[in-house]
Amino acid sequence: MKFWRSVVGKLAVTILLLVSFVLFILTILLLEFFENFHTEEAEKDMLQTATKVSVMAEQYKDKDLITDTTERVKDPSSRIVIYFPDETVWVSGSNDEHLSKISEEWLLNKANKKELLTDKQKVKKQVKLPDHDMGAFLVGTTTNDNDTAVFIYQSLAIMDQTKQETTKIIVLAAGIAIILTTIFAFFLSTRITSPLIKMREAAFDLTRGEFNTKVPILTHDEIGELAMAFNRMGRQLKFHINALRQEKEQLSSILSSMADGVVTLSRNGEMIVTNPPAERFFDDWFFEYNYPEQTNHLLLPVELNDVLEEVIQGEKEVLKEISLQGRSWVMIMTPLYDQSYVRGAVAVIRDMTEERRLDKLRKDFIANVSHELRTPISMLQGYSEAIVDDIAETKEEKNELAQIIYEESLRLSRLVNELLDLARMEAGHIQLKIEPVYIDEYISRILRKFRGVSDDNQIDLKVKKDISVEIAYFDVDRIEQVLTNLIDNAIRHTSEGGFVTVDVIYHGKTLEVSVQDTGSGIPEEDLPFVFERFYKADKSRTRKDNKKGTGLGLSIANNIIKAHQGTITVKSKLNQGTTFSFKIPSKKMEE
Repeated sequence: MKFWRSVVGKLAVTILLLVSFVLFILTILLLEFFENFHTEEAEKDMLQTATKVSVMAEQYKDKDLITDTTERVKDPSSRIVIYFPDETVWVSGSNDEHLSKISEEWLLNKANKKELLTDKQKVKKQVKLPDHDMGAFLVGTTTNDNDTAVFIYQSLAIMDQTKQETTKIIVLAAGIAIILTTIFAFFLSTRITSPLIKMREAAFDLTRGEFNTKVPILTHDEIGELAMAFNRMGRQLKFHINALRQEKEQLSSILSSMADGVVTLSRNGEMIVTNPPAERFFDDWFFEYNYPEQTNHLLLPVELNDVLEEVIQGEKEVLKEISLQGRSWVMIMTPLYDQSYVRGAVAVIRDMTEERRLDKLRKDFIANVSHELRTPISMLQGYSEAIVDDIAETKEEKNELAQIIYEESLRLSRLVNELLDLARMEAGHIQLKIEPVYIDEYISRILRKFRGVSDDNQIDLKVKKDISVEIAYFDVDRIEQVLTNLIDNAIRHTSEGGFVTVDVIYHGKTLEVSVQDTGSGIPEEDLPFVFERFYKADKSRTRKDNKKGTGLGLSIANNIIKAHQGTITVKSKLNQGTTFSFKIPSKKMEE
């Protein structure tokens, strides 16, 4: 069945049927022509012979001469009948054994005589021979004086045999023509369809993405031009596919690298294109609103579908703020047009949590700075007014007030300097001076500064060292500032009889330091905020003196460690103690 559906089969069968039809019509016409031709030729030949015999019978009166000559000139397969004026009949012989003689009685029969011996007319007809069913073709003529009649008849079988031979030749020629036509049709159809088959295979290759496929150009006719056009189409298709792929990859890269979520929606709310931030947003949405797992997550949530309907109906941009899983989101949805028809929408989803947090930090920072500055400024103003108004009468009282004013000014100066340092660090303007340091001596020198304070407060200050490499590389002053802050905080928030342990580990690549105390600890809810500016936990951590910090030390320490490409962490349990740990890589400046 596949052959009959192919172009080769259809073309070959079409050519074969067309040629067969033409040959059939031609054979019918040729058979008809040759049948008439043989009949006419036989009739013509027999009539010429009869005419010659009748002329001879008219000129000569000798019957023997006439009959003898007649035997010589006639066709051996036919018989000649001469009807003489004396009503005698002579019938010649024949080599056709089946061709019987016409009897004198049959010829002189009134019906036959009237039919055959018509005055001055030639006779042409088919007759049945007497005593036989054999048919014969008979022609006859009479002399001018109408005294003598000559008839020649021949068996129809002779003429039929000639027709059969002619038919055999014509049918054989037609059969040979059909065979040759079949071969030619298959050859021609194969030659025509072979390039088409190659083009079909090349088209299948194109559908599989093999755009380098080329069709061989075998001819320079229309099929060759079609092959050239196909190859040109393949090159253009490859070019356009590559261009579309590049644009798609570029768009995908842009969408993937965007911090904002982007989602393209159809009119029915189907999400066509999404990027990772948008997928995270919708995952949080489905989790927040308890969508079942079998829900089609490719469709926009029902709660947001109203926004899409508003965009499509109003053909305008819609802004919506969303709070989800403790984060703040802003969605801007804009209609997408197909000419004048709104075919969908594109939504840009921005996580505004950090902006909201920074805005809150800015407000809190202003409030905290105002609060921190208000106390020393109030004290400076109050005590200075006391001196101006001569409230302090004695020199000792004036010196005490001046001492307080001096300490508050130092505190104010320290606060301002720390704010400036923190601002520079957060702006990325911190410059590290990396230099080699002998770790053992460095740690021992820092701890010596706190021996007196720890002894005064009856706190055991201990150190553990695991050092296999003597020299490390970091900014000496900055790391000392971090350690000083951590150890000072640990001592100030540890009760009498407690201990503070400094643990140092260094094996050549990473410096690990932890400061552990047995102080009051930090509440769990405050742990995420200990490294923020102005963090203080006075409500839960008891100080042993009236010295107050600025709340910037841990924030500065955090920025210093980050500048060293390190990490700082805190672990604490309320009323059990706190451990601050940091890790920094040790490397030379040229590295």
